[in-house]
Parts: sequence; structure tokens; C-alpha cells
Amino acid sequence: MSTLAKASGALKSVDYEVFGRVQGNGELREGLCSHPAYTEQEAKKLGVVGWVKNTSQGTVTGQVQGPEEKVNEMKSWLSKVGSPSSRIDKTSFSNEKEISKLDFSDFNTRY
Repeated sequence: MSTLAKASGALKSVDYEVFGRVQGNGELREGLCSHPAYTEQEAKKLGVVGWVKNTSQGTVTGQVQGPEEKVNEMKSWLSKVGSPSSRIDKTSFSNEKEISKLDFSDFNTRY
């Protein structure tokens, strides 16, 4: 069992999708509402594992796993903060469940 799993009781897993806009070159445009690098940075800071990627529909999707308290902190960040110069319109969470072990050893960006 990983150190992360031992450190706190229940482990959680949740899938997410973030909808919104990001500002670039002085204009607000659809899509890429949270640059994956910022999501990866925040996840590593919180100590959760999983992945993130931009979709062809202009959203950001991924999965987060870790201690329930840390997953909840990441959910809050995904819903309210996101990357600098972004505006989050909506974040949807699905497949939230308790897990017995982590499926990932790190948090990374998928392409």
C-alpha cells in the first residue's frame, strides 16, 4: 500500500470535466478552460494522483484519486479556481466512489 493510502483512511476516485473559457491574446474564447499544466501542478501540490487532458470539444477532462479530503480540495479547485485567466462555467463530476487502492502513482497530462 502506498504512503498516500496509509496516511489517511478512505481513498476516493472521481472523474471530472471542466467547461469554460480561457483568455489569450486579449480575447476570451471557448475551450481550454484550464491549461492542463496548472491542473497537474495543483494536483501534485495537494498530493493526489490521476490525469488531465484537453478534449477536442474544448473542455478539460480527467480523473483524480487520493484521500477523500484531498480529492475534495481538488474538486473545489477544479470548480472555482482553474488556471490563471480562465473562467469556469461549469464542472461536472461523475463515477465518484471509494476505492481500495490507487490506480496511478503520479498525476500527469495526457495528450
